[in-house]
Amino acid sequence: MNGFTKRSLVFFITIILHIAAAAQKDSGYFSSFDKAKIYYEVNGKGQPVLLIHGFTNRGSDWKKKPLYDSLIANGFKVILVDLRGGGLSDKPHQAEAYANDAEARDLMGLLKWLNIKKYGAVGYSRGSIILARLLVLDKNISKAVIGGMGTDFTNPLWPRRVAIYEALMYDSSGFDGLKQRIATTGMDRLALAYQQKGQPSTSREALSKLKQKVLIICGDKDEDNGKAQALQQLIPHSRFVSVPGDHNGAWGMKEFAAETVSFLKER
Repeated sequence: MNGFTKRSLVFFITIILHIAAAAQKDSGYFSSFDKAKIYYEVNGKGQPVLLIHGFTNRGSDWKKKPLYDSLIANGFKVILVDLRGGGLSDKPHQAEAYANDAEARDLMGLLKWLNIKKYGAVGYSRGSIILARLLVLDKNISKAVIGGMGTDFTNPLWPRRVAIYEALMYDSSGFDGLKQRIATTGMDRLALAYQQKGQPSTSREALSKLKQKVLIICGDKDEDNGKAQALQQLIPHSRFVSVPGDHNGAWGMKEFAAETVSFLKER
């Protein structure tokens, strides 16, 4: 083998190895601060947008909604994540594994590991609660869409959160439909209970100090978590948009996708 051929072979092998390394980051597992394995997927090219799913959902559920394809079609790089306790991510059975902003820290660590600097983010329902923490904690988040959420999560003793935790942990009365769905779909009930126990709140004072641009978007039949208009009034650089649908349906509406993409494309 002559020198040119050897150099060519080394060159092509190097290229293949670089491609393989990049491909490994398209989907897989990130080892977080406490070694919990967090599953993620990255699709598309362009400005990064993190999508944060709600309670008992998983990252791949976004693929069934118009927003996912709309973002990719409009030149965004989309990051999907299964929050700890659900989907393909680890599901620790210790309460402390979900405390102290563990989920937000997972997301911040993942984005750093993926070499993503500035990014936008979209949360829905409980995903918006985690997104609020990112807005407080992460200087790299440039703008955010908070979906399906009012002001109730600002209360650290939010009765709904406490009631769901007790229903899942101690089988107290109520939330029978939720319990049945968890059982029939094989979700980890104890991990989900600890998600509720460790679920963060963000104070009204902290929200009032946010510098990022925020879109508050909610279904016109959704007041499950308080009034979204009231949340908008707490966040300085924010605006409110109503779209058709109740809490379970609004994030799947084409209007939700259109408003979100339009906001994220703004300079």
